[in-house]
Amino acid sequence: MRRLQLHPGDVEAIRSVVDDLARRHDTVESAGFQSEARLWADELPRRVRRELHEFHRTEPSGVLVVSGLPVDDAGLGPTPAHWKGKPEVVPTLRHDIAFFLVAQLLGEPIGWATQQDGRIMHDIFPIREHEHEQIGWGSDELLTWHTEDAFHPLRTDYLALMCLRNPGGVETTTADIADVRIEDDLREILAEPRFHILPDNSHRAENRVDAVAEDGRAEDGRVAALRRRSAERVERALSDPEPVALLFGAPDDPYVVVDPYYMQGALGAEEQRALERFSAAIDEAMSGVVLRPGDMCFIDNYRVVHGRKPFRARFDGTDRWLRRLNVARDLRKSRAFRLGADHRVIY
Repeated sequence: MRRLQLHPGDVEAIRSVVDDLARRHDTVESAGFQSEARLWADELPRRVRRELHEFHRTEPSGVLVVSGLPVDDAGLGPTPAHWKGKPEVVPTLRHDIAFFLVAQLLGEPIGWATQQDGRIMHDIFPIREHEHEQIGWGSDELLTWHTEDAFHPLRTDYLALMCLRNPGGVETTTADIADVRIEDDLREILAEPRFHILPDNSHRAENRVDAVAEDGRAEDGRVAALRRRSAERVERALSDPEPVALLFGAPDDPYVVVDPYYMQGALGAEEQRALERFSAAIDEAMSGVVLRPGDMCFIDNYRVVHGRKPFRARFDGTDRWLRRLNVARDLRKSRAFRLGADHRVIY
């Protein structure tokens, strides 16, 4: 794990950029803000840009934590009860802008039409009706380690988290595939396309909000068609998942994709035994980080599996609250699934 502690001069420089953008934009979800974000990311302090560029270019580690941005807890207001029904004036705007700009140094933040109503910036906090589920809005249950959106071929390159509130010091768990000891016979099996990974609950129909366009207007025919195709793809992945290899890329320094919880019942006997051995090896390499308010954590989704320790949610407005971004290194891979070259939502 790599860490970058922001200096006071860094914080002031970031604040200056945020001030300028916050005067002209009231959300990071607008096309206007997103069209400017890449340009303004180049105004961030050089040492911040250097660290993110190095993390992107040479892959020296699978996790980078950037610390030091101040968070005014009182100014945030209470932790929301649900991600639906956002207020017109977003109390997290300045944090969102700073987080978005730093993430932009790794690539392009993207959203999913099947997740949180197609928003780019997601909320992670406990939701009462999900507290016992394997989902980011859960709390009581251990969130089993996994690759983010493992079932999808367009899954994010980087998962980015910004901590706004974490009163109980809840740990985010991580394991880098470079630290996992894998025996040769197991490595051979894991590198063959023999495994099935099902969509996680956040993409499934019961957690979608359909028929709402990105700008809040009624959907036109093309958007509706793309949304239907997206939902159909999830349903196909549930009923007839395509086989994948769990290890891929360079044989001696592989990437990984795995989500054990959503692979149960979808494997043959030999594949199940291989997954159990692989899971045990990952468990041995597991570590974690407790994110504090203002921390930004960037996880290489091709190298690192992540999860979360369980905690007791209070549902009183003081619970753990993170913001989340998915970041793609190459938008062109998803062009057939987006409305336009400058759109960021994948259908």
